[in-house]
Amino acid sequence: MIIGIPKEIKNHEYRVGATPGLVRLLVEGGHEVFVETHAGDKIGYTDHMFSLAGARIVHSPEEIYECEMVIKVKEPQTSEYPLLKEGQILFCYLHLAPDPVQTQQLIESKIVAIAYETVTDAQGRLPLLVPMSEMAGRIAIQVGATSLQLNKGGKGMLLGGVPGVLPARVAVIGGGVVGTEAARMALGLGADVTILDRDLNRLRTLDSLFGPRLKTLYSSPLNIEESIIRSDLVIGAVLIPGKTAPKLITREMVKKMSPGSVLVDVAIDQGGCSETSKATTHAEPTYLVDGIVHYCVTNMPGACARTSTQALTNATGEYALMIANKGWKRALSDHSGLRQGLNVCYGHVTNESVAHDLGYSYVPVEKLLTS
Repeated sequence: MIIGIPKEIKNHEYRVGATPGLVRLLVEGGHEVFVETHAGDKIGYTDHMFSLAGARIVHSPEEIYECEMVIKVKEPQTSEYPLLKEGQILFCYLHLAPDPVQTQQLIESKIVAIAYETVTDAQGRLPLLVPMSEMAGRIAIQVGATSLQLNKGGKGMLLGGVPGVLPARVAVIGGGVVGTEAARMALGLGADVTILDRDLNRLRTLDSLFGPRLKTLYSSPLNIEESIIRSDLVIGAVLIPGKTAPKLITREMVKKMSPGSVLVDVAIDQGGCSETSKATTHAEPTYLVDGIVHYCVTNMPGACARTSTQALTNATGEYALMIANKGWKRALSDHSGLRQGLNVCYGHVTNESVAHDLGYSYVPVEKLLTS
């Protein structure tokens, strides 16, 4: 198979869909790999390194999008839509539920779009989302702590305090991977941390994992509101795979927060879990609503692009090889978890959550595999 690795063009996105190590595995598997020039320069992966791994360096995105499969990180941007080809395999993050424009473009292009974020493993986990969720959860605390600084618009608090001064209070909404890693980082910096979730078994696990340093609280509208009002930093870490994030944080709740508090909405890739959230970029990451600093960058792991690329390709590599070796139909037939990753195929929406949220007819993957 001929595989293309483009240079990412989303604002301040320096991750790349394959490391030289993954390129070498693909080439050794008998595949031809095209890498767009300078795709990995910002994170230390030069054209020379990709060439040594067996890639052919090309100088335009048009050449990349002539390939049978395109492996990238973020969803196609506006200028890339016209380059998509019927029957081409696109393997990347898509986050379609809150993005009707992109969904329509993928449908019209009749490509085979496999989304990292909905691929599952035998236990029903999301193996290609987990590494970036781990990154985002940890980064959320870094950027939240910085945003609390007075020069960043915050209330001028040090997250962990100092002897004789109380630490900042942190509320984490959601106890999944993002929430767990956010809690880990915040506790490590000495903050007063409460995590909320509706799954009591998950709260028991977190209580066992972190002990009395972490406060756990059942997630209800009242508990969310009370926690947000008394917190200095709020982390939105809610995920329903494939679906638009639920708006658990209302505008009225935000109004009751103390001025200079910070909201980091990690769920913004799926539309955000606050009514006041809107997508931002690394170039302009924050904005104010009622005196509250909002950080809603849609590609947070891109801030630590080298670590993120390595963590991501560690997870995506085996699936990329599976698709390249078998072709998409046989790969999806053989692997039920990879089958869950197919979101759009030859003009049909094959993810039930995306179809429901955007008003499309849902076509089961199995129907397309046998046609």
